[in-house]
Amino acid sequence: KPFCAIYSTFLQRAYDQLIHDVAIQKLPVRFILDRAGLVGNDGPTHHGSFDLAYIGCIPGIALCAPSDEVELRNMMRTIYEVDDKPTALRYPRGSALGLDVLNDLFEYGLDEYPARGKALPLGKGRVVRGAREDVSSRVAILSLGTRLAESVLAARAIEGAHADVGVTVADARWMKPLDTALVARLAEEHDVLITVEEGSIGGVGGHLLPHLSLG
Repeated sequence: KPFCAIYSTFLQRAYDQLIHDVAIQKLPVRFILDRAGLVGNDGPTHHGSFDLAYIGCIPGIALCAPSDEVELRNMMRTIYEVDDKPTALRYPRGSALGLDVLNDLFEYGLDEYPARGKALPLGKGRVVRGAREDVSSRVAILSLGTRLAESVLAARAIEGAHADVGVTVADARWMKPLDTALVARLAEEHDVLITVEEGSIGGVGGHLLPHLSLG
């Protein structure tokens, strides 16, 4: 099965090929985009800030972003099994979170890393933290990619500082196809919906606005 492992910024140079040679023909090429998001000392030429925008506007391609190292394995397995369309998986530069952090923030309950990833439903997100009950204000944070850990920490801090606020944290997992059922539920059940991602205008926040405006 064809895989193309490349820096996010370098794929920008192949945009015409991405559209004409892959997407229009619906070929199941799997693009593995390293250096997605901000990359620190690699410098501004290597910041993968635009992939969500420039891939998200191409019809027929599925686009996911793992929140941690376990999700990375799962999403690699998932796109390996997708044979009817092109897919893209974006992940950042940097270290893994580690089991202690994963178990604390996401309640994985792992004693060791899984030997293999498991396939995930295409276009389905997940709620990783529910808001506490009996509050006057409810906030939902919808994260895409590796800002999920910071989103959970922010939710804890907000609830710790404001006894009348409850914060739900959800992981979009996919920007395309977007989990519109999850988005609708978060919008309906909360007073505020915040999106968190690491990229330019045109990312998951921009993709869910048209859906919400039509709903």
